[in-house]
Amino acid sequence: MRILWVKAGKLLPVDTGGKIRSYNILKQLARSNVVTVLSYYGGPRDSNYESAIASEFQGAQTMHTAALDGSFSAQLVDYLLRMFQPAPFAVSKFTDVRVQGKLVSWLHGDNFDVAVCDFLSASQNFPQSPAVPCVLFQHNVETALWRRLASTESNLARRLAYKVEARKMERYETAALRRFPRVIAVSDHDRELMLQMNPGGQVTVVPTGVDTHAFIVAEHAEADSPKIVFTGSMDWEPNIDAVTYFCREVFPAIRAEFPSVIFQIVGRNPHAKVQRLASDSVQVTGTVPSVADYLRDATVVAVPLRIGGGTRLKIFEAMAIGKALVSTSIGAEGLDVQSGRDLLLADDPKSFVDAILLLLRNGDLRRKYEQAAVKLASQHDWSRIAEHFTVVLKAAVRDSKNSN
Repeated sequence: MRILWVKAGKLLPVDTGGKIRSYNILKQLARSNVVTVLSYYGGPRDSNYESAIASEFQGAQTMHTAALDGSFSAQLVDYLLRMFQPAPFAVSKFTDVRVQGKLVSWLHGDNFDVAVCDFLSASQNFPQSPAVPCVLFQHNVETALWRRLASTESNLARRLAYKVEARKMERYETAALRRFPRVIAVSDHDRELMLQMNPGGQVTVVPTGVDTHAFIVAEHAEADSPKIVFTGSMDWEPNIDAVTYFCREVFPAIRAEFPSVIFQIVGRNPHAKVQRLASDSVQVTGTVPSVADYLRDATVVAVPLRIGGGTRLKIFEAMAIGKALVSTSIGAEGLDVQSGRDLLLADDPKSFVDAILLLLRNGDLRRKYEQAAVKLASQHDWSRIAEHFTVVLKAAVRDSKNSN
């Protein structure tokens, strides 16, 4: 197949969950298909990025669409200018007339067999009635994410803005789910939410994967000087909320039982709220060369997410390395995991404390969960995930031919 993949923003470096998912599926698709990546981005012109993605994906094209300086004041002005547009800010800020023009040209010609809109953010650039079948790859249910942000935000101004964006997102996302003839979700949970918004829609689940070659099984970690690890982009609101909640409501009770315990917050661009959590027992690493190195040394991996959507790549990465996990239900939402078999789920501070202490105190039990984690992760290598993705793309091409 000749596949066009449209990505709003930069794909490299591969340092967020969405990028990891897209990058690995793209690499697998490119093995047996002709894949053209269109990556358009704002901010300063980045010739290094343009060269890097061209070397990663033959025939990749980039478009530099805006030169905002990225400061808070510039982003605030941009938001205010777009406030009265019907599309939510998370979509309108990635909409560009030049990208729209290029897609009109490409998707009304005979250059491609199928096109993929990677995330909802790029969707407003797609023409309404393209000749080429288009598939929406929806990593999250954005409406649910914005609603959760609004429900957990303590700042009044932010909460109001999140509520406005949630309402706009609900209208826009519902329309987008109807506009794209086929949609790919990353979990059964997300699929059900999408079908509630668009009953009868063609929504197929392609689950999350993991690079089992990069995340190699580590040796069993002892709990003499335990390390609890959390990984993720630390400028993303759900992750900020997760580690703040953990440090304030969970970690003190664990430290009372294990005074030498260390909580490591591993991930890029730590927000000021996250940096303020740093102490003699809480380490905030910032960007690291390899998340796998920190996971390898972890005694237990914690995923105390209270907000979010899609699926958590961090869980499968920790599992592939062979780590026992404690997560909230939201943290493991959409993954084929079972509490008590693959990991432990805990949705309030006391149960989260109890679950982590149970694993720290009982090495044999911890080893049981480590082994179960490796077994589950081995079934989700990206090569298998890409096969599922290919089936959906071929179905979109077949449906398009049958309708003509």
